[in-house]
Amino acid sequence: MKKQMRVAEVGEVASRVRVEDLKNGRYLGTSPDVPGLVTEGRSVAETVEIAQGLARRIVESCREHGDPLPPIFRNKQHPDQEYRVPVSVA
Repeated sequence: MKKQMRVAEVGEVASRVRVEDLKNGRYLGTSPDVPGLVTEGRSVAETVEIAQGLARRIVESCREHGDPLPPIFRNKQHPDQEYRVPVSVA
């Protein structure tokens, strides 16, 4: 039986999401912190929101199946961080 890793005690971990424009007017989101995370949305905000939900489901799946969590979710010490929050101005 595999040892189950727990998400950091703070309850939240900030993972990076890279968003790029697609030629069809949509956006592609990937994460260097969460292997397998690939999303597509109609806006940057939607793409990031979908990525957040998918990252949560990836963590839940790892817990349910006893798989190791991606490294970013295993680190129990998280220094203060600065966050970028997209704001629509259109």
